[in-house]
Amino acid sequence: MRNYVISFLLVSVICFSTNCKSEKRKIKEHNEIVENTINAFEKQLLNQQLDSVFSKYNFNGIIAVYRDSISLYLKTQGYADFNLGTPIDSLTVFGIASNSKQFTAVMILQLMEQGRLSLEDKVSDYLDEFKNPSYKNITIQQLLNHTSGLNYMGGGLLFESGTDFHYSNEAYNMLGKLIEKLSGKSFEENADTLFKQSGLEHTYTNKTFDAVNSAGAWIGNRNKPSKVPNMPDRLSQNGIGNPAGGILSNVVDINHWNQQLFGGKILRPESLEKMTQQTATRMRHFFAKVGYGDGIMMYGEGPLAYFHTGYVKGLPSVNIFYPSTRTSVIILSNYADESKSKKEIFAPHAAVREITDGVQSAVSQIREELMLVEN
Repeated sequence: MRNYVISFLLVSVICFSTNCKSEKRKIKEHNEIVENTINAFEKQLLNQQLDSVFSKYNFNGIIAVYRDSISLYLKTQGYADFNLGTPIDSLTVFGIASNSKQFTAVMILQLMEQGRLSLEDKVSDYLDEFKNPSYKNITIQQLLNHTSGLNYMGGGLLFESGTDFHYSNEAYNMLGKLIEKLSGKSFEENADTLFKQSGLEHTYTNKTFDAVNSAGAWIGNRNKPSKVPNMPDRLSQNGIGNPAGGILSNVVDINHWNQQLFGGKILRPESLEKMTQQTATRMRHFFAKVGYGDGIMMYGEGPLAYFHTGYVKGLPSVNIFYPSTRTSVIILSNYADESKSKKEIFAPHAAVREITDGVQSAVSQIREELMLVEN
């Protein structure tokens, strides 16, 4: 595929050069031609390959690929409301489940930037719940990367803090309490401030939710799915919690968030480096073994990607960002057949990841070979 793409690009560049100008092109003009041609070819490639995911899995939801603010691929299929036959569109708002964790992590890192805490601080210095002898040595960093050993408050630790990995919603809900303690405001107020500062116009917690175009959540038999009741308020309740999995958004806002966050517009460079540094390993994820930082996962087999997955009843989601190409891949759905395993539910998401990994690897190599360095 790589050789075919390079041939395609070279022909395109020659055509641009012949048809537009005969004089020697400036480096900037050359790079613009290469970038535009790459984007055009990538759109074609993504359309050919990602469309098959919708048909193969009868996928109900939306798949979007962006480079910066440029839409390379966007397709919807199915219903936001199965009973009413309301179709999903590009602005439909979904619960993003554990993709919420990176927002919570960013709020903690912003408090660190303000000098209000250090990630190595013991949580017991701030929250009375952690003064129990079993919890007193848990650090903020260990809550962020799921190495605290905490399963649920009041229960014994699963292992000595800092020695293993256990994915814990409770850890992130405790981070939410820490945010509240240090800010003097509710987690939802802090989240709303972050959304506004980041330019997110369609991102909510249950306290601020006013989306007209909402997907809800559906489970059961595909021919007659059942609506999950009490949405979105159930996302803030025990077992989930807004800091761990209660945020709602759409693909437009999630891409904007990715570009702002990884473009250095929300955190200082050193804070973003902390967030994206692998400090733990998650061995049994349905994407296989992956690294974990602060509210973000990463894998390096193929192109480096920062990502997170999310699942609450009826709402599987994946958000991937490839830093080498500044590309977001966002997969949101509002239906799941819970009689199937989590791996089966996320089969279309895994298929998308495999496709986009290959495309981004090719794009990175082509850009490196064909782009000229400006003096």
